[in-house]
Amino acid sequence: MSVRTKICGLSTEETVATAVRYGADYIGFVFFEKSPRSVTPEKAAMLIRQIPDHVQKMGVFVNPDNNLLERALASGLTGFQLHGHETAERIASIRETFPKVKIWKALSIANSQDLAQAPHYRGLADRLLYDARTDGVLPGGMGRRFDWRLLKEYKHPLPWALSGGLDANNIAQAVAITGAELVDISSGVETSPGIKDMDKIAQFLQAVRLL
Repeated sequence: MSVRTKICGLSTEETVATAVRYGADYIGFVFFEKSPRSVTPEKAAMLIRQIPDHVQKMGVFVNPDNNLLERALASGLTGFQLHGHETAERIASIRETFPKVKIWKALSIANSQDLAQAPHYRGLADRLLYDARTDGVLPGGMGRRFDWRLLKEYKHPLPWALSGGLDANNIAQAVAITGAELVDISSGVETSPGIKDMDKIAQFLQAVRLL
């Protein structure tokens, strides 16, 4: 099975067009004001208009209220990626309010004990996203990686994706160790926080295609 890709934190027409041109399966938009990648629902709507239907549009949120989710959904999103401290109960509430929206729950991973939280989201989230723990204001997009060996032979309770510290040079190793079938990148295709590089986007997507 080919490895699918998500390019996250896009905020310009040029970078969105590059991600689409080189075959990204998912494009992510960050709705978190403290992030250098943050966009408004209005900006996201403008960018999403240029994305074809076969490419999924994910919104990244940190402990969002329903008002923000509604406004962001109106921009054309097909999924919510929850990157905060959302409980299983909160995710159940979001699913009840937005029953047609795909829900991903990001988990911060530093050691094997952190994987114990994964089964709590069975039946609630559609997918888990394993990302590196940051211990900072921003829950992701810091270019950090966790020990990928933690996922080797791990019995995942849900479909999942790998994130954290990926780039064109290490993606083959990451997939070989973890068996990931979906990978998510943000800072690995940037020149500085929030500034995406079109060449790096193209190189990453081309590297994945060769796997």
